[in-house]
Amino acid sequence: MKKKVFFTLTIVLLLVNMPALIAAENTTIIAPTSEVAEGLDLQAVSELFAETKNLEDFEKALNNPNEGLNNIDLDGNGEVDYIRLVEQVADDTHMIILQATIGDDEFQDVATIEVEKNNTNYNMQIHGNEVIYGANYYYAPHVHIHAWPIITWMYRPHYRPYHSRFRYGFYPSWWRPFRPLHRSIYSKRVVRYTSRNTFVTRKVSRVRTINRITYKPRTSARVTKRVSVKRKLNSNGKTKAVKTTKRTVKRKNSQTTVKKKTTTKTKNGRKKTVKKTKVTKRNKR
Repeated sequence: MKKKVFFTLTIVLLLVNMPALIAAENTTIIAPTSEVAEGLDLQAVSELFAETKNLEDFEKALNNPNEGLNNIDLDGNGEVDYIRLVEQVADDTHMIILQATIGDDEFQDVATIEVEKNNTNYNMQIHGNEVIYGANYYYAPHVHIHAWPIITWMYRPHYRPYHSRFRYGFYPSWWRPFRPLHRSIYSKRVVRYTSRNTFVTRKVSRVRTINRITYKPRTSARVTKRVSVKRKLNSNGKTKAVKTTKRTVKRKNSQTTVKKKTTTKTKNGRKKTVKKTKVTKRNKR
């Protein structure tokens, strides 16, 4: 009897978790291409978005030091950058820009959350900025999103796009600059989000109507200079910087061979011509 009950429970658990198992099996892990990107895990950001009721709450939770989700320091000044939200809307397509404030009128777009509606179908993805995460870095849900509180809030009648009023030097009263956590500590802090299976990485866009929005990413030259280092994958799958060195090649000069003919007399009085070879080597440069 106990074996039968155990077998039944096992089957039920497998059926319940089957979609997540299938998604995990068909998922290709895509790693960001810069160390800076490790300060903001986009899977964790996606999971936070899925559980938030509106964009104002989402911005607050994203920057909340107690949540520990935002750990990104783009300008390298030893302080976590505040990330504000700027939304653009065209018809039923929404783009929420996650924008780091790193100076007076100096911003760096970190990622975009892109949502579209087609009749009763909803679709979304989060797209990492190419400067920070590399080309074609996406997270997309493999579940239906129509019942998420933030989705119903964004598609309510007479909706007005959200635009954060905060900027560099002008922050919420509850926020103060703080030092980034070590990467190992940060990973443990966000594991409550990254251990979920709502989102999977992708290399292609799935929001087809995003081109309705005219969008030009805002990029800081300081950030571009910091992360634009040639990288390659090493044996354990992590990225490392590749240093370019100049190599001086020493060349040998060609050898010059001079042949001389000399004439000598033999004992019987006859003359005999002897070929003599002289080799001259030049020094190396």
